[in-house]
Amino acid sequence: MHRRELLKRLGVLQLASLSGQLLAAPSAPAKLLLVFLRGGYDAASLLIPTSSDFYYDSRPKIAIPRPSNDLNSAIALSGDWGLHPVLRDSIYPLFTQRQVTFIPFAGTDNLSRSHFETQDSMELGQGGGGHRDFRSGFLNRLAGVLNNASPMSFTDQLPLVFQGPAQVPNTALRSIGKPALDMRQSNLIASMYKNTPIGRQVEEGFSMRNEVAREMAGEMEAANRNAINAKGFEVEARRVARLMRDKYSLGFIDVGGWDTHVGQGAATGYLAGRFDELGRGLAALAQEMGPEWRNTVVVVVSEFGRTFRENGNRGTDHGHGTVFWILGGSVNGGRIAGEQVRVDAASLFQNRDYPVLNEYRAVLAGLFERVYGLSPSQLEQIFPGAKARQLGIV
Repeated sequence: MHRRELLKRLGVLQLASLSGQLLAAPSAPAKLLLVFLRGGYDAASLLIPTSSDFYYDSRPKIAIPRPSNDLNSAIALSGDWGLHPVLRDSIYPLFTQRQVTFIPFAGTDNLSRSHFETQDSMELGQGGGGHRDFRSGFLNRLAGVLNNASPMSFTDQLPLVFQGPAQVPNTALRSIGKPALDMRQSNLIASMYKNTPIGRQVEEGFSMRNEVAREMAGEMEAANRNAINAKGFEVEARRVARLMRDKYSLGFIDVGGWDTHVGQGAATGYLAGRFDELGRGLAALAQEMGPEWRNTVVVVVSEFGRTFRENGNRGTDHGHGTVFWILGGSVNGGRIAGEQVRVDAASLFQNRDYPVLNEYRAVLAGLFERVYGLSPSQLEQIFPGAKARQLGIV
């Protein structure tokens, strides 16, 4: 009898083969793109708690109307939640096709409400407390666990989330739009109303707007960390899709312009414009991916949400809990996932913000476990100390 035949009969070869499979890192057939909305977007204007009277009492100027025949009202997603109306032609069709899931009350345990502190904390993914290794972002650790991950960061500089021993290239596909109304145009409009009954109010309004814009520009620019503006996202999203469709399987892109302290608007206005552009970009990405869309998962996150109550400038300030978006051709979508709580004064964190009930490391660990078939030890490498939470997303 040949030695190989003897080993086969004894089951040694099968055992060795199985052992190799158990120890091997998983391959990465799926495509994953993380979209980071820098600046902390107002999640309560995206996913509207339409069944909450407290929401409408707290936002007399910026609330999105309850679902109705009015096209500027929220789009009903369930008995409790509605979607911002500008997403009617982009994200809502994907939701009805069960390709989008929203996770409210999501976020980090970081309580600093600092853009920089919370962005760093999220991108590192190392959990609270203890020493932080700023050379080890969680997407880099994921790339290290996977075989043939083919990572790419679609940014000017390599972000913290991709820092680490795995080699990750970066490339900017930047296309930035111009402001909707610059100072010259504002002055021209003001001159048109000069010497009219409302001329003074118009002039004072533009003067205040320009003053506030100057004050906020520095903070907005810093919070964005050179991320592309939402106005350039649709064009960039198509470019990203073509590259990920043909070459890369693990990607990152960031979008700035979400720090809406002043005049964020409601069904229309500044924030509505950003949602519209983001939604059209994500829909374009899905379209451009073609058949590969069914193998793609897109995760949209932000460092934190905004204060639940509007401020005196018809905007919102730095908050805590937010809403994550999960999109993809094989996503178990068309629903609102994760732990939830009734939206009222009693449920607010520190009487001001959405609470975090769905911690991001646990949510992403559960997602990675399902998408890539990762073991507990592999998940521990990516998110040390986190316990994977399955929300039935994929």
